[in-house]
Amino acid sequence: MPTTRPGRIWNAMLAGNERFISGSPQHPRQDVERRHSVANGQAPVAAIFGCADSRLAAEIIFDMGLGDAFVVRNAGQVASESVIGSLEYAVAVLQVPLILVLGHDSCGAVASAIASQAADAEPLPPHIANLIAPIVPAVHRVTRTAPDEAIDPGTVDPSEVGREHLRDTVAELLARSEIISSAVAANTLAIVGANYRLEQGRVVPDVVVGMTDPVAEHQPER
Repeated sequence: MPTTRPGRIWNAMLAGNERFISGSPQHPRQDVERRHSVANGQAPVAAIFGCADSRLAAEIIFDMGLGDAFVVRNAGQVASESVIGSLEYAVAVLQVPLILVLGHDSCGAVASAIASQAADAEPLPPHIANLIAPIVPAVHRVTRTAPDEAIDPGTVDPSEVGREHLRDTVAELLARSEIISSAVAANTLAIVGANYRLEQGRVVPDVVVGMTDPVAEHQPER
Protein backbone atom coordinates (compact mmCIF):
# COMPACT_ATOMS: atom_id res chain seq x y z
CA MET A 1 0.00 0.00 0.00
CA PRO A 2 2.33 2.77 -1.20
CA THR A 3 -0.22 5.59 -1.21
CA THR A 4 -0.91 7.85 1.77
CA ARG A 5 -4.19 9.42 0.62
CA PRO A 6 -7.06 8.19 2.82
CA GLY A 7 -9.50 7.53 -0.02
CA ARG A 8 -7.01 5.42 -1.91
CA ILE A 9 -6.01 3.58 1.25
CA TRP A 10 -9.63 2.82 2.02
CA ASN A 11 -10.23 1.59 -1.52
CA ALA A 12 -7.15 -0.65 -1.23
CA MET A 13 -8.46 -2.01 2.07
CA LEU A 14 -11.85 -2.74 0.51
CA ALA A 15 -10.09 -4.51 -2.36
CA GLY A 16 -8.23 -6.62 0.21
CA ASN A 17 -11.52 -7.38 1.92
CA GLU A 18 -12.96 -8.55 -1.40
CA ARG A 19 -10.01 -10.91 -1.82
CA PHE A 20 -10.65 -12.26 1.68
CA ILE A 21 -14.36 -12.73 0.94
CA SER A 22 -13.67 -14.60 -2.29
CA GLY A 23 -11.08 -16.85 -0.66
CA SER A 24 -8.21 -15.54 -2.76
CA PRO A 25 -6.03 -13.48 -0.36
CA GLN A 26 -2.57 -12.47 -1.53
CA HIS A 27 -1.01 -12.34 1.97
CA PRO A 28 1.08 -9.31 0.92
CA ARG A 29 4.13 -8.06 2.79
CA GLN A 30 4.26 -11.05 5.13
CA ASP A 31 7.59 -12.53 4.04
CA VAL A 32 11.02 -12.54 5.67
CA GLU A 33 12.16 -9.51 3.68
CA ARG A 34 9.20 -7.46 4.93
CA ARG A 35 9.82 -8.61 8.50
CA HIS A 36 13.39 -7.35 8.31
CA SER A 37 12.41 -4.08 6.61
CA VAL A 38 9.99 -3.04 9.37
CA ALA A 39 12.10 -4.20 12.31
CA ASN A 40 13.62 -0.78 12.91
CA GLY A 41 10.58 1.41 12.32
CA GLN A 42 6.95 1.53 11.27
CA ALA A 43 4.93 3.59 8.82
CA PRO A 44 1.40 2.15 8.87
CA VAL A 45 -1.09 3.47 6.33
CA ALA A 46 -4.08 3.22 8.66
CA ALA A 47 -5.06 2.87 12.30
CA ILE A 48 -7.77 0.29 12.92
CA PHE A 49 -9.75 0.46 16.16
CA GLY A 50 -11.84 -2.67 16.45
CA CYS A 51 -13.47 -5.08 18.83
CA ALA A 52 -11.30 -7.66 20.59
CA ASP A 53 -13.59 -10.44 19.30
CA SER A 54 -11.46 -13.39 18.13
CA ARG A 55 -13.37 -13.50 14.83
CA LEU A 56 -12.36 -9.95 13.92
CA ALA A 57 -8.69 -10.15 12.90
CA ALA A 58 -8.15 -6.85 11.10
CA GLU A 59 -5.08 -7.62 9.03
CA ILE A 60 -6.62 -10.89 7.83
CA ILE A 61 -10.00 -9.54 6.74
CA PHE A 62 -8.31 -6.71 4.80
CA ASP A 63 -5.51 -8.94 3.45
CA MET A 64 -2.83 -6.60 4.81
CA GLY A 65 0.79 -7.22 5.78
CA LEU A 66 3.30 -6.52 8.51
CA GLY A 67 3.57 -2.82 9.23
CA ASP A 68 0.46 -1.87 7.23
CA ALA A 69 -1.97 -1.26 10.09
CA PHE A 70 -1.70 0.15 13.61
CA VAL A 71 -4.32 -1.93 15.41
CA VAL A 72 -6.05 -1.05 18.69
CA ARG A 73 -8.67 -3.37 20.14
CA ASN A 74 -10.91 -3.83 23.14
CA ALA A 75 -14.26 -5.52 23.75
CA GLY A 76 -17.00 -3.56 21.99
CA GLN A 77 -14.59 -1.00 20.50
CA VAL A 78 -15.18 1.38 23.39
CA ALA A 79 -13.25 4.67 23.28
CA SER A 80 -11.30 4.42 26.54
CA GLU A 81 -8.44 6.70 27.58
CA SER A 82 -5.87 4.14 26.43
CA VAL A 83 -7.59 3.76 23.06
CA ILE A 84 -7.73 7.50 22.44
CA GLY A 85 -4.10 7.88 23.50
CA SER A 86 -3.07 5.07 21.15
CA LEU A 87 -4.98 6.60 18.24
CA GLU A 88 -3.51 10.02 18.98
CA TYR A 89 -0.07 8.43 18.81
CA ALA A 90 -0.96 6.93 15.44
CA VAL A 91 -2.09 10.31 14.12
CA ALA A 92 0.48 12.65 15.70
CA VAL A 93 3.59 10.47 15.63
CA LEU A 94 3.02 7.85 12.95
CA GLN A 95 0.97 10.30 10.85
CA VAL A 96 -1.60 7.82 9.64
CA PRO A 97 -4.11 9.49 7.29
CA LEU A 98 -6.97 7.09 8.08
CA ILE A 99 -8.65 5.76 11.22
CA LEU A 100 -11.09 2.89 10.77
CA VAL A 101 -13.49 2.19 13.64
CA LEU A 102 -14.65 -1.37 13.09
CA GLY A 103 -17.68 -2.93 14.74
CA HIS A 104 -19.34 -6.24 13.92
CA ASP A 105 -22.53 -8.24 14.26
CA SER A 106 -23.13 -10.70 17.11
CA CYS A 107 -20.97 -8.58 19.41
CA GLY A 108 -20.79 -9.93 22.96
CA ALA A 109 -20.26 -6.48 24.47
CA VAL A 110 -23.37 -5.15 22.72
CA ALA A 111 -25.36 -8.18 23.88
CA SER A 112 -24.18 -7.61 27.45
CA ALA A 113 -25.13 -3.94 27.30
CA ILE A 114 -28.63 -4.87 26.15
CA ALA A 115 -29.04 -7.61 28.78
CA SER A 116 -27.81 -5.29 31.53
CA GLN A 117 -30.85 -3.04 31.06
CA ALA A 118 -33.43 -5.74 31.80
CA ALA A 119 -35.49 -5.33 34.96
CA ASP A 120 -34.14 -8.58 36.39
CA ALA A 121 -30.55 -8.19 35.20
CA GLU A 122 -27.86 -9.54 37.49
CA PRO A 123 -25.16 -7.00 38.42
CA LEU A 124 -22.07 -7.31 36.26
CA PRO A 125 -18.50 -7.42 37.59
CA PRO A 126 -17.31 -3.81 37.98
CA HIS A 127 -14.72 -3.83 35.18
CA ILE A 128 -17.14 -5.35 32.70
CA ALA A 129 -19.89 -2.94 33.75
CA ASN A 130 -17.54 0.01 33.22
CA LEU A 131 -16.49 -1.34 29.84
CA ILE A 132 -19.99 -1.66 28.42
CA ALA A 133 -21.36 1.54 30.01
CA PRO A 134 -20.65 3.64 26.88
CA ILE A 135 -22.79 1.22 24.83
CA VAL A 136 -25.84 1.55 27.07
CA PRO A 137 -26.98 4.96 25.70
CA ALA A 138 -27.29 3.37 22.25
CA VAL A 139 -29.54 0.70 23.76
CA HIS A 140 -31.94 3.31 25.08
CA ARG A 141 -31.94 5.36 21.88
CA VAL A 142 -32.80 2.30 19.83
CA THR A 143 -35.55 1.26 22.27
CA ARG A 144 -36.71 4.87 22.78
CA THR A 145 -36.57 4.47 26.54
CA ALA A 146 -35.29 6.69 29.33
CA PRO A 147 -31.77 5.99 30.67
CA ASP A 148 -33.16 4.56 33.91
CA GLU A 149 -36.00 2.62 32.29
CA ALA A 150 -35.86 -1.17 32.11
CA ILE A 151 -36.22 -2.89 28.76
CA ASP A 152 -37.12 -6.31 27.40
CA PRO A 153 -33.86 -7.52 25.81
CA GLY A 154 -35.76 -9.94 23.57
CA THR A 155 -37.35 -7.05 21.69
CA VAL A 156 -34.08 -5.27 20.88
CA ASP A 157 -32.23 -5.60 17.57
CA PRO A 158 -28.52 -5.94 18.48
CA SER A 159 -27.48 -4.84 14.98
CA GLU A 160 -29.25 -1.50 15.44
CA VAL A 161 -27.58 -1.00 18.80
CA GLY A 162 -24.21 -1.89 17.30
CA ARG A 163 -24.61 0.65 14.52
CA GLU A 164 -25.67 3.36 16.96
CA HIS A 165 -22.71 2.58 19.18
CA LEU A 166 -20.37 2.68 16.18
CA ARG A 167 -21.56 6.18 15.31
CA ASP A 168 -21.26 7.22 18.95
CA THR A 169 -17.65 5.99 19.01
CA VAL A 170 -16.67 7.99 15.93
CA ALA A 171 -18.33 11.09 17.41
CA GLU A 172 -16.60 10.49 20.74
CA LEU A 173 -13.15 10.32 19.14
CA LEU A 174 -13.78 13.68 17.50
CA ALA A 175 -15.21 15.24 20.67
CA ARG A 176 -12.58 14.00 23.11
CA SER A 177 -9.40 14.27 21.04
CA GLU A 178 -8.17 17.64 19.85
CA ILE A 179 -5.38 15.90 17.94
CA ILE A 180 -7.85 13.78 15.97
CA SER A 181 -10.44 16.51 15.39
CA SER A 182 -7.77 19.02 14.34
CA ALA A 183 -6.28 16.55 11.86
CA VAL A 184 -9.72 15.98 10.34
CA ALA A 185 -10.30 19.73 10.13
CA ALA A 186 -6.92 20.15 8.42
CA ASN A 187 -7.81 17.45 5.85
CA THR A 188 -4.86 15.30 6.91
CA LEU A 189 -7.02 12.59 8.48
CA ALA A 190 -10.22 10.78 7.58
CA ILE A 191 -12.29 8.48 9.79
CA VAL A 192 -14.43 5.61 8.58
CA GLY A 193 -16.88 3.76 10.82
CA ALA A 194 -17.76 0.33 9.43
CA ASN A 195 -19.40 -2.91 10.45
CA TYR A 196 -18.03 -6.37 9.75
CA ARG A 197 -20.46 -9.14 8.87
CA LEU A 198 -19.10 -12.33 10.39
CA GLU A 199 -20.83 -14.81 8.11
CA GLN A 200 -20.11 -12.99 4.85
CA GLY A 201 -16.69 -11.66 5.80
CA ARG A 202 -17.71 -8.29 4.38
CA VAL A 203 -16.87 -4.86 5.78
CA VAL A 204 -19.70 -2.35 5.24
CA PRO A 205 -19.02 1.37 5.79
CA ASP A 206 -21.60 3.24 7.83
CA VAL A 207 -20.15 6.69 8.47
CA VAL A 208 -17.33 8.60 6.78
CA VAL A 209 -15.75 11.79 8.15
CA GLY A 210 -13.18 13.97 6.40
CA MET A 211 -12.80 11.88 3.24
CA THR A 212 -12.05 14.15 0.27
CA ASP A 213 -10.85 11.48 -2.18
CA PRO A 214 -13.18 9.39 -4.36
CA VAL A 215 -13.95 6.07 -2.69
CA ALA A 216 -15.38 2.79 -3.86
CA GLU A 217 -19.15 2.72 -4.00
CA HIS A 218 -20.47 0.76 -1.04
CA GLN A 219 -23.84 1.70 0.40
CA PRO A 220 -23.77 2.47 4.14
CA GLU A 221 -25.96 0.34 6.37
CA ARG A 222 -29.25 1.82 7.48
